[in-house]
Amino acid sequence: MNSRHGVIALDIGGTKMACGVFLEDGTLLCHKSAATSQESAIRSVDQIAGLVNEAIEQCPRDVIAAALGVVVPGWVNRKDRTVWAPNIAGWDRLPLEKMLSGLISIPIVLDSDRSGYVTGECWLGVARGLRDVVFVAVGTGIGAGILADGRLVHGHDDLAGAVGWMALNPSYRDLYAESGCFEAEASGTAVGRKGTASMPSATGASSIQALTAREVIDAALRGNMQAGKIVQEAVSYLGMGVANLISTLNPEMVVLGGGLFQSGYPMIDAIRREVLRWAQPIAGPGVRIELSALGDKAGLYGAARIALDNC
Repeated sequence: MNSRHGVIALDIGGTKMACGVFLEDGTLLCHKSAATSQESAIRSVDQIAGLVNEAIEQCPRDVIAAALGVVVPGWVNRKDRTVWAPNIAGWDRLPLEKMLSGLISIPIVLDSDRSGYVTGECWLGVARGLRDVVFVAVGTGIGAGILADGRLVHGHDDLAGAVGWMALNPSYRDLYAESGCFEAEASGTAVGRKGTASMPSATGASSIQALTAREVIDAALRGNMQAGKIVQEAVSYLGMGVANLISTLNPEMVVLGGGLFQSGYPMIDAIRREVLRWAQPIAGPGVRIELSALGDKAGLYGAARIALDNC
């Protein structure tokens, strides 16, 4: 029997993790997701090992899983081989690769989820085959995966793409110290926070309660003027942030993904208009700005491609 070459891919998030078995051509053979354990670091690592080993066992008999690709929502420090993921309990300078290597029998390749997003889209998504691409992920936070001349950009300390820290407002606010200006003004968390502060009755509740970004956006789609103002302010910041990335990196394409862009609110045309106002006058009109084609599986496909590239 001729064997087929494959990899296991794992996209870890603070809320859920997804695992899949891929062939070299990008065929997804099987896929499973689970809520991320928040009990402890040891519990979540055991959970990961269980998912991966289950995927290995489910591989067809003619498929050899050569490596595991893992993308993490945070900082993957390649110097000391640790990860920091603030949305997962106990993941502070966690030696994830070392811990997993004692539980999994195949080689492990780690990278950030933002690197996974841009890699996935350039492999089998909307940026297929392009070599200069930025993926801007906007959800709970804001991050960017950067591909320059066909290579992932990690930076000196593996922090390249932490664009939530872009300074876009000259009037400094104390809350910027926690997550950065761009993230504090334009992320899903920011939209929910602003909605809670200025429109507590948007959901019809009789008492003040925290609103989610989706609830604020739904209110905007229903015609609530305050909600619309909050969303438009976020879109203005997103346009400025994307314009800065275009002027700095001169990509062929900017891919927009993450929960905020899956909300149903028509943002992309407004962002394109803002980009033309702010970006370098040759780079701005020349770049394509597109929504993610892979959606919430972009990180999973990226993890698979990263594993294939390193095994």
